[in-house]
Amino acid sequence: MTSRPLAILEAPSVLGLFPGGVETLPDALLAAGLAAGIGARHAGRVAPPPYDPARDSQTGLLNPRGIADYSAALADALGPLLDSSSVPVVLGGDCSILLGCLLALRRRGRYGLLFLDGHADFYQPEAEPKGEAASMELALATGRGPAIVADLEGLGPLVQDADVVVLGRRDAAEADSQGSQRIEETGIAMLDLTAVRTIGAGAAAARALGHLSTTAAAGFWVHLDADVLDDAVMPAVDYRMPDGLSWGELSTILAAAAASGRMVGIDVTIFNPRFDTQGDVARKFVEALTAGLAARSAGRR
Repeated sequence: MTSRPLAILEAPSVLGLFPGGVETLPDALLAAGLAAGIGARHAGRVAPPPYDPARDSQTGLLNPRGIADYSAALADALGPLLDSSSVPVVLGGDCSILLGCLLALRRRGRYGLLFLDGHADFYQPEAEPKGEAASMELALATGRGPAIVADLEGLGPLVQDADVVVLGRRDAAEADSQGSQRIEETGIAMLDLTAVRTIGAGAAAARALGHLSTTAAAGFWVHLDADVLDDAVMPAVDYRMPDGLSWGELSTILAAAAASGRMVGIDVTIFNPRFDTQGDVARKFVEALTAGLAARSAGRR
């Protein structure tokens, strides 16, 4: 069986964060050889609308209309790739780009989500200190939050709780102290960093994929936030935390997802090249992505 082709789509939006360098993620990873490494064609770039630093008084969010409009534009660009059986590799940008990725899938049916992130990103606007949607995209994707971004095109939730697995999260104490709504009180499955370390990355990936295979979802999307990685190897993020996955653990998890034949796409977010002045982190990141995505196989959505 022939592997489905990978297609890189640039989505350099920081509407859910701030313009501090994350918008140059696609340039850095492409310069480090990502396209050649994973054997992907370049499928274009979706430019975001202008960034507004003022917090919206009605929703408590930064750029809610911009995020809604950008999500629709990104979904439009992803549609032809999905329909041609390509596997999109979407390079952000901040985590709010996940909404556009999931909107493209939601337009086509029911899909799951493997959420690889050091944070649960489950804040509600009143608890998020700066109104950044990049700290609440999983809540928004599961229909929790202002309708302008939590009910895109009237299709919310974009993914059902039962179709989500969070893997590698390690911010529970911080989230509780900030008053975030608790992901632990939902039907979302979670294997936090402690669980991954207890059973091993391979077993954690197998358990996550096993869960996703038991739902009615036709396949699953992978969300990859660079801060799921250990701060010792991935210091190039804006909100740093101790500990995290190793390069090898990340590659193992991605390889399992890719080899399942049910992974329909992946987004990569939050890596900030401004904190990687020599390009060493970008090269390691590309090596890990290459090692993981090389395991992809043909599959039906």
